[in-house]
Amino acid sequence: MTITLQGDVFVETCLSRVVLSRIAGKWPLLVIDALGGGAMRNGALLRRISGVSQKMLTETLRELEELDLVERTVLDKVPPHVEYRLTPLGESLNSVVAELDRWVEGNLQQLGAHSQEPASAPVKG
Repeated sequence: MTITLQGDVFVETCLSRVVLSRIAGKWPLLVIDALGGGAMRNGALLRRISGVSQKMLTETLRELEELDLVERTVLDKVPPHVEYRLTPLGESLNSVVAELDRWVEGNLQQLGAHSQEPASAPVKG
């Protein structure tokens, strides 16, 4: 007998809310979008996602692996290299995440982002 879970993020005790909180943060969303272009090594992810620390990137990648959104592959090279790529489930999420990211980028002015920009970072447009 197969049990089908039906989630409802509006119910406080629903597991779907826990999962949503794990993927809806800034770093998971950026990692998923960055990996949408294909497999990347750790250093490339650090360069692509400005401002993320090595510790936070590692924690984020581990959480996304636990959720079966990202897979880690150790390449047989000397020295060993590790690549990260989206799983099929991660790819399906990336289509939504990338669209959200492009929407935000395209609507910065209407969102009033000019009044909320970080003092040290110029707004790219």
